[in-house]
Amino acid sequence: MPDLPPIIFMGTPHFALPTLEGLLAAGAPVVLVVTQPDRPSGRGKKVTPSPVKQLALERGIPVFQPERLRREGVVEHLRSFQAQCAVVVAYGQILPQKVLDCFPLGVLNVHASLLPRYRGAAPIQHALLEGDPVTGVSIMLLDAGMDTGPVLSREELPIEPSDNVGRVHDKLSILGAKLLVSTLEKWVSGQIVPSRQDDSFATHAPPVTKEQLRVPWMEPAESIVNRIRAFDPFPGAYGFLGQKRVKLFEAALLPWAGEGLPGELLGASGEGLVILGGDGRALAVGMLQLEGQRRMKAEEFLRGRSAPRGSRFQ
Repeated sequence: MPDLPPIIFMGTPHFALPTLEGLLAAGAPVVLVVTQPDRPSGRGKKVTPSPVKQLALERGIPVFQPERLRREGVVEHLRSFQAQCAVVVAYGQILPQKVLDCFPLGVLNVHASLLPRYRGAAPIQHALLEGDPVTGVSIMLLDAGMDTGPVLSREELPIEPSDNVGRVHDKLSILGAKLLVSTLEKWVSGQIVPSRQDDSFATHAPPVTKEQLRVPWMEPAESIVNRIRAFDPFPGAYGFLGQKRVKLFEAALLPWAGEGLPGELLGASGEGLVILGGDGRALAVGMLQLEGQRRMKAEEFLRGRSAPRGSRFQ
C-alpha cells in the first residue's frame, strides 16, 4: 500500500474487525479508533467494551467513545488528529455533516449490500428474507443521507442454499475488509471516479422488528425457510407448539409436498423435523430451542415429547 495520510477508524461490532485488522496489516496509519461506549452484555449484564475497542487497545491505538457525535467537543477532538479520511464499518450512529466535513478525502463506508439495494441497518437479513441468490459489499463515500452516497467499488457474493445470516455475515465481513483496503489505496491515489447511486433502484433494510421473528405458517415453505435463515443463529425465528414458544434453526426446503394444514408436523427425516408450509410444500428444521432451554437437534427435541403427527406450529 502506498503512503497514506492519517486515518480515523469508526466501528463497533465483530463485523468491523476484519477491516480494522486489514488496514493495520497493510500498514495504514490508523491514528484513532472511534467506537460505541461500553454497554451491558450477556446474561449477567456485565459492562463490556466493543470488539473494536478491544482490538484497538491490544494494538495500542487511542480510543474515543462519545455517547453522541453531536456532543460538544467531538469535532474538535477528531480534528486534532489531523486525519485526512475516515473508514466507517458498522459504527452504530449516523455521522452528522460537521463530522463528515472533518475529512478532506471523505469518509469511506463498508456496506453489506450491493447498493442502492438494501440501504439501512439490516441488509443481510433482508437479502435472506427476500431469497436473493446473490448479495455483496459496497464501498461508498458517506453523505448526510442513509447509505445514499456515491459508490467507489462493489463485489458480489453468492448466497448458498445452506447459508444463514451468521454465515453470510462472516463472509461479507472478510470480503468487505479486502475490498476496502484495495479501494482505499486506489481512492487516495486518484484512480477511482465515484459512481452516483440510482435512487430509482433503491430498496430499504430497516432494523429487524420483533414481529418479523414470528413465522407466518400460511406463507409458502420457501418463504418460511428464508425467514428462519434470516435470523439464524441470532435472534432466532420462532413459532408456538401448543403454548410453548420454540425457536427454529437450520431450515431447508424439501423436494416434496404433503397434505395437511400450514404448520403441521409431518414427522422427521434426516434433515430434521418436517413441517408443512402454507403452499403444501414441506420444510425441515434441523435444530430447535424451547424458551429457557438450550438448542438441540430435532431428534433430541422429539425424544420424550408429545408431538404426534397432526400437531401444528402456530
